[in-house]
Amino acid sequence: MKNFPGSPNIPAAAWTRPIGQGWDKPYTVRYASNLDDGPWHGMPLGGFGAGCIGRSHRGDFNLWHIDGGEHWFQSMPACQFSVFEQSAEGTRAYALVKEADERGLCPLAVAPLPENPGTYHALYPRSWFAYDGGLQANLVCEQFSPIWACNYQEPSYPVAVFVWTAHNPTDAPITLSLMLSWENMTGWFTNTLKSPDVKVRDDGSPVYEYQPRIGESEGNFNQWRIEGDAAGCVLGRKLEAPPAEGDGQWAIALLRSDIADQTSQTEVFYHTRWNPTGDGGDLWATFSKDGSLPNVCDETPAIAGERIAAAIALRVTLAPGETREMPMALAWDFPVTEFAEGVTYLRRYTDFFGATGQNAWAIARTALAQYRTWQAQIQQWQQPILDRGDLPDWFKMALFNELYALTDGATLWSAATERDPVGQFAVVECLDYRWYESLDVRLYGSFALLMLFPELDKAVLRAFARAIPAADPTLRKIGYYATQGTESPLVPRKLAGATPHDLGAPNEHPWEKTNYTSYQDCNLWKDLGADFVLQVYRDFVLTGSTDTQFLEDCWPAVVATLDYLKTFDLDHDGIPENSGAPDQTFDDWRLQGISAYCGGLWIAALEGAIALAKCRGQHSNPNVPPPTDSPETQWQEWLSQSRAIFHPTLWNGQYYRLDSGSGSDVVMADQLCGQFYARLLGLPDVVPEDCARSALKTVYEACFLQFHGGQFGAANGLRPDGSPVNPKDTHPLEVWTGINFGLAAFLWQMGLPDEALRLAEAVVCQIYDNGLQFRTPEAVTAVGTFRASHYLRAMAIWGIYGVMTDFATLRSP
Repeated sequence: MKNFPGSPNIPAAAWTRPIGQGWDKPYTVRYASNLDDGPWHGMPLGGFGAGCIGRSHRGDFNLWHIDGGEHWFQSMPACQFSVFEQSAEGTRAYALVKEADERGLCPLAVAPLPENPGTYHALYPRSWFAYDGGLQANLVCEQFSPIWACNYQEPSYPVAVFVWTAHNPTDAPITLSLMLSWENMTGWFTNTLKSPDVKVRDDGSPVYEYQPRIGESEGNFNQWRIEGDAAGCVLGRKLEAPPAEGDGQWAIALLRSDIADQTSQTEVFYHTRWNPTGDGGDLWATFSKDGSLPNVCDETPAIAGERIAAAIALRVTLAPGETREMPMALAWDFPVTEFAEGVTYLRRYTDFFGATGQNAWAIARTALAQYRTWQAQIQQWQQPILDRGDLPDWFKMALFNELYALTDGATLWSAATERDPVGQFAVVECLDYRWYESLDVRLYGSFALLMLFPELDKAVLRAFARAIPAADPTLRKIGYYATQGTESPLVPRKLAGATPHDLGAPNEHPWEKTNYTSYQDCNLWKDLGADFVLQVYRDFVLTGSTDTQFLEDCWPAVVATLDYLKTFDLDHDGIPENSGAPDQTFDDWRLQGISAYCGGLWIAALEGAIALAKCRGQHSNPNVPPPTDSPETQWQEWLSQSRAIFHPTLWNGQYYRLDSGSGSDVVMADQLCGQFYARLLGLPDVVPEDCARSALKTVYEACFLQFHGGQFGAANGLRPDGSPVNPKDTHPLEVWTGINFGLAAFLWQMGLPDEALRLAEAVVCQIYDNGLQFRTPEAVTAVGTFRASHYLRAMAIWGIYGVMTDFATLRSP
């Protein structure tokens, strides 16, 4: 970007790419049934659980997560920015969309952007378009939503701010006009299938159909508004009753000077009703000539089959050397989320703007009034990390950009209640596996939420605590059997005491109807109960060990889930055995008997539960010992048994064997997750330190360095010489982004920072060099494919930063 007086300060760590530049060979999806929208993804805009919109580095708005829990990917050509310039060199007008293929992404444009128009930069929650080609003026757009840490209000707002900065570097005046056009999509984003049938996809996962009302605009109308310093258009429809899902408004707005002042160098123009399905001539006839719009104020509702749009424009004349800042705002107000038919929730932002669905203008005006404060808050949050000279820019870039999933992940954030004072929160595992807060995935993936929004992370764990004692006897088939060509038994959806895999899906009742996934029978999983206990203890101790209400809310579930998990200790040796089926997070990987992964988590969870029991005692009467029949006494017995057999059974002198029953010599990359968590939380080591170091060294060499020379990251499981057990394996030969970040955190924890960063950098390069940005997958392969995009676990990169800093952010005021 060309620097100029007053130019925005774009951090050096931001991800950059030339505007509109594609990829020769972007990674493609591994399984045809999985989601692959292509590489044109940019940083999403919008608040948590408020709905979000994606704008790619091509300039088009193309990702629409307006309906809570649902995904729609399609460029909307009527929704775009355009620029007009008049200088001594002549006049020119462009739609600020770089047409990249035959689909014609800018039918409004008489002329799309020229070649090499500039550079896109992204550092969530901010991104920038810096235009330095095709214009005489220097022009930069900074776009953001009000997201910063430890804030439970503004991050919920459904709004995006676009701060345009223009500079005249010439010795003659330049006239610039910026136009924002937007289609009235009110009523579009709701599923016409109110309780869609759930089917089993070819990979065994449950899936349902989403059919929004795209293009159905009958009754929509647009209004011109001027209020104070704000001017713009409200795009809505008449409501005869309280809003349902899809009902509400959009608003586009800008700050103006007094347009009644005929001597003003700033002019505002508008058009409230133009045809977004035509060639755009109703806008471009005047805009391409002099940067104006015809100032049409027409509130006529759309008839059946008709679509309508609105546009606003701001024209300024810049003196030689002058720099001008011109903010615009896009807001939306769709307050209701409906899951299964009749199951509705209000969104968190309604706690601050009301639930009438008529407040898009108020939200947009708030943004225009407060955007500079919001910018300062974001910079204040990010700057201490950006200023660290000991961290490479690629790490800072990925650290912030991987937070996109908190906005983009079909996120839910409900309005507050007496029981849930900051509302309930949830992010899907991914868009292919569209169920919320998969507990095994968030073991690593929730570090970001914990470190930045700890009350939301606790809200998620409280939801799991409420779900553990519940039962759902509904019988269903298990999808894994279909992938194996065998008939599935019928199994109950949820057993009392079992820790659910997830908090449900958007087509049913999230938080209440859990265990949505039916790929495996998660009642039989051997890691979920331990995952829950460790996350409860983690959230309690890392936030200061003072939130006794959180401890008490979760305590009965801690006791219940450990009791349930212990029932799988069929030989009564202390450790629950894996059954020989894929019964843990690596759910295509069969483990038999005592396993390093699940057994280590079990031991760490027992240590955590005992520590929680002691904390409860200290906060009640520390002088009274626990009763002899307390769970703490029982846990100590189980722990002694488990420790006596875990290491001798699995240690082979170099690393921990996969399990005790399969005879496999595979080196499992995540074999010591339990040890990592124990040390993270100040609990006794699960295994001797020298053995942990030897195992970690073996993992690093076999799974990372010997797997295609370390260019992809660490595969989940290889033989000690780096060869596969079976070249046709799925999970063992995949590089899981979040597992790799967890492994990098473990390396740093064990005093191997160079190795940690080398591993993490390899994975970051896989994401950001191959068209996977802002849709980070669960897995990549050595043949340029990926699986399960928009994945939650990749936020585990914050676990690396947490270990680096001893989780200092959680102790900051």
